[in-house]
Amino acid sequence: MNVLVIPEDFRKDQYMLKPIFMAMMKEVGKPNVKVRVCQDPLLGGVNEALKWERIKEIIERYKGMVNLFLLCVDRDGKEGRKGALASIEQQAVNILTGGRLLLAENAWQEIEVWVLAGHDLPSDWNWQVIRNEVNPKETYFLPLATQRKLLDAPGEGRKTLAEEAARRYERIRQLCPEDIADLEDRIRSFVA
Repeated sequence: MNVLVIPEDFRKDQYMLKPIFMAMMKEVGKPNVKVRVCQDPLLGGVNEALKWERIKEIIERYKGMVNLFLLCVDRDGKEGRKGALASIEQQAVNILTGGRLLLAENAWQEIEVWVLAGHDLPSDWNWQVIRNEVNPKETYFLPLATQRKLLDAPGEGRKTLAEEAARRYERIRQLCPEDIADLEDRIRSFVA
């Protein structure tokens, strides 16, 4: 089975998405799944990632090699983002055949929060405040990367921090029920 993760911008997101989804696939009983992050084309932002034409282009390019497409974007505090993703999923059903599927999810509020969920955070940080923060990358993730002296590492510390977080995947699932746990349940249904 091959999984293609479609980020809004792979340049930094790839470092977080691959280890987290590899851990998720292991959790759903598919440890040998090949997980790749889509780098061609570079969507370059959430607005492009929410355009059906761009996602259709990716599906058409890779559908012969991919069983499961996972579109992952940041929620960025936008209430209607989930509806836009559901629309893309529905359109994908019309062109994907042979046991292939596209699932879409928005990280609450940014993918960096999934990484934070896998770490023991400073005691003065409140998890619900982090989950509700519209800009958690700047407010929490980058300060953690700075504290760990990882800003010069790949993805400004995203690679190291995400690999560490993925080893505690169960914690990510527990702390991120609206996005990670929901997506895991939907993937589990697909691979069953």
